[in-house]
Amino acid sequence: MAMVLRYMDDKGHVIEMFVGVQHVTDTTSSTLKDAVDIFFSSNGLSFSKLRGQGYDEASNMRALVAVAKKNIDIASFFTTTNSVVNHVGASCKRRDALRAQLQEKLVIAFENDCLITGRGLQGTIISIV
Repeated sequence: MAMVLRYMDDKGHVIEMFVGVQHVTDTTSSTLKDAVDIFFSSNGLSFSKLRGQGYDEASNMRALVAVAKKNIDIASFFTTTNSVVNHVGASCKRRDALRAQLQEKLVIAFENDCLITGRGLQGTIISIV
């Protein structure tokens, strides 16, 4: 499951940041909640400040996961993606470099009015205030 944090900074701006991929064995509500619990505890976040959780079409993902596991190319892609996420996430320096690149791309997308937003972007939104 993709983990995205949404929070408000000191100036009142809403910040949304992709923070990683959390492996889940299935997409039941209890499994997803457990994954969020693990994410919070491993990152030193306060669960008491959690104000909401959103699962964008999670039920549709179950069928997609089943199909993806049967296709060797797709399974290989996700294995490689997981390795890249783990490699980047293991280093503060690599994570900061990736965030800097992402911020540059977001600024350009905002300036060119070509940022894609809205329903259908798969992932989990976690709202924190």
